[in-house]
Amino acid sequence: MKRLYTYLKDIWYTFCLELHRIFSDTGVLVIFFAAGLLYPLLYSSIYHNNNLEDVPVAVVDEDDSADSRRFINKLDATPDVKVAYHCVTMSEAEKLFRQHKVHGVIYFPNDYSSKLANLEQAYMSLYCDMSSFLYYRSVYMGTNFVMLDEMKSIGIKRYNLKGMNGEDAAKLVEALPYEGVDLFLSSQGFSSFLLPAILILILHQTLVIGVAMLCGTAYEEGKHFLPKRLRHRGVHRVVLGRSTAYLVIYAGLAAYGMILIPHLFHLPQMASVTTLFYFALPFLLATTFFALTIGNFIRNRETGVIYLAPLTVILLFISGFAWPQSNVPLFWQWVGYIFPSTFAIKGYVSINTMGATLAQIRPLLVGLWVQAGVYFLTAILAIKWSRSRRMSRIN
Repeated sequence: MKRLYTYLKDIWYTFCLELHRIFSDTGVLVIFFAAGLLYPLLYSSIYHNNNLEDVPVAVVDEDDSADSRRFINKLDATPDVKVAYHCVTMSEAEKLFRQHKVHGVIYFPNDYSSKLANLEQAYMSLYCDMSSFLYYRSVYMGTNFVMLDEMKSIGIKRYNLKGMNGEDAAKLVEALPYEGVDLFLSSQGFSSFLLPAILILILHQTLVIGVAMLCGTAYEEGKHFLPKRLRHRGVHRVVLGRSTAYLVIYAGLAAYGMILIPHLFHLPQMASVTTLFYFALPFLLATTFFALTIGNFIRNRETGVIYLAPLTVILLFISGFAWPQSNVPLFWQWVGYIFPSTFAIKGYVSINTMGATLAQIRPLLVGLWVQAGVYFLTAILAIKWSRSRRMSRIN
């Protein structure tokens, strides 16, 4: 019993000491709290508008026929696009495009209507602004919907010319009628797709960078990684005490990023609080032990920010979220398994956006728990290695 009391007392001592180090370091406070609280708010505010409406476009109608005018009127009636300019030439439309007055150009050649009348394939051209995904999406989707509707109308007219009535022609044009149902992303918005992954990455990166800064500061100041009273006791007590300090802080930040932010900005939120807790626990443990492991190899305060911050975009891609997993080279897939964010992003999107249960993401949870166990051992070994290396230099 006395041994257990001493064991818990040592963990408590290390926990309090680590909290003191955290709250005495302004830079770490900025990373943990300013970045951890403001970044989710900032990203969610920027991408709050899932869809852009009435994106201005220019139309160059050299055909000036009933068919081209009908297409233009339908396009203007869509919620995505607004026909703001009718231009005579492409050079005039290009000038408006370069001045950012329009974000798309639709061009009808002078033979558009005649080819339709002669039962030939007609062509029209669409030029989209690729400077922003949202501009491109609105212009492309709006034009595509109108084009599909026009193709159906044109097909029915051609069958009517062959003597078929409207109902029979409609059945031939749409032999297999379908109705699209968006199961997981009903708004088809950019923020609902991107932000869940970003929220996980913010938790992962701020925790890893903050711990790296603390370790780099300790190395620069020549302080030992082990408290004096624990130097001849188990290193795992130090790992548990320090990790508990980070978990206490990041439990609140995780609740803020994974529950409150999605609620405030109306992001998909299908998981219960209990489900999110059982998912967040192994993720935070794995990330904490991972941060403690690499932190022992950091030799100065700035190294963590310089080398770890640029990894954010890379981690987003190799997680298989922003880029299909099948298209990620095998080498980078294995690299992705090193980082807890890879499993966490897939798991969080599955349970909170797609409504999966914990049983359905069992392989991802197992992966996080395995990482937590492995990185707990590597954190102990890294501290021992760092200690022995420093002691050899002193001697």
